[in-house]
Amino acid sequence: MCTQAGSQASTPPAHHPSGSGGASVGPSFRPAVRQLPAAGGRAPVGYLARLPRSIHLTQDSLKIVGSTHFPVSVYVMLHQKSPHVLCVTQRLRNTELVDPSFQWHGPKGKLVSENTTAQVTSTGSLIFQSFEETMSGVYTCFLEYKPTVEEPAKNLQLKYIVYAYREPRFYYQFTARYHAAPCNSIYNISFEKKLLQILSKLVLDLSCEISLIKSECHRVKMQKAGLQNELFFTFSVASIDTEKGSKPCTDHSCEASKRLSKAKNLIERFFIQQVEVLGKRAEPLPEIYYIEGTLQMVWVNRCFPGYGINVLKHPKCPECCVVCSPGSFNPRDGTHCLQCNNSLVYGAKTCM
Repeated sequence: MCTQAGSQASTPPAHHPSGSGGASVGPSFRPAVRQLPAAGGRAPVGYLARLPRSIHLTQDSLKIVGSTHFPVSVYVMLHQKSPHVLCVTQRLRNTELVDPSFQWHGPKGKLVSENTTAQVTSTGSLIFQSFEETMSGVYTCFLEYKPTVEEPAKNLQLKYIVYAYREPRFYYQFTARYHAAPCNSIYNISFEKKLLQILSKLVLDLSCEISLIKSECHRVKMQKAGLQNELFFTFSVASIDTEKGSKPCTDHSCEASKRLSKAKNLIERFFIQQVEVLGKRAEPLPEIYYIEGTLQMVWVNRCFPGYGINVLKHPKCPECCVVCSPGSFNPRDGTHCLQCNNSLVYGAKTCM
């Protein structure tokens, strides 16, 4: 089954202020942003179920049927159990079959029921126990059966293309503007470092990390005012890859999407507090302070190397990072698989 994962770069849909050296760092304005679209509901049985990432269902309840007209695409999350891939069409699924026999062939040859990773059940269903990207490919089931005892046997060949997929490595990107010291001042550099330290501390317990994308100082001409110096500050918050951590997170509340959502809220609250703190000041404003209303946020997707998003090729899993097919590759954390005629495997990371 496929878990819905957000769009490529869509607008989606925090804590204590601190400062030093005449700079005020403490939170602000909550930006008006559109909410992310709700995750899709269940797709027709036999193809793909797109489920909200916050919902966990056993894939035993999902059954995929074949077609005699075209290969059926099947999407299996990396390292997870697959739905049941049935060796029947939708019509035959509800029909009595006499003396049926099933034989499955995969990219590496014939599959047997004793296989530990790709199990064939007594009723001809194919189930992957822990799917790896190297298991992606074309799987063919040969079905022989009699419609009735009196009739001769019939033969049917059903093809499936099974793809590994992963959720995107999504993150939030924020931009904010600050009234600044002169652009060549060392105070601006000190302020940037202090701001990054505070933001990083905010999200540390959520296993998230802050990364500075860009920080630039510009002189801006204001309406009915003179020139003023402003810092244009762009940073991202992303989930630390728990697969590489010393203590893998298995609890439902530790999902990357949930931790990122909490981190986003903390950051928004941090900027809200900056405005609140400045509003209570009796003395003049500090030299460096957050400009209310300038906080902006976008939600960005990136796929792991060897995976990509392709709505046209994978309409049943339009927001999944699907393993690159032969003839394509993704060398880094991009969004799409690139064309490469020399690539002959699934999940290629180089064009060789």
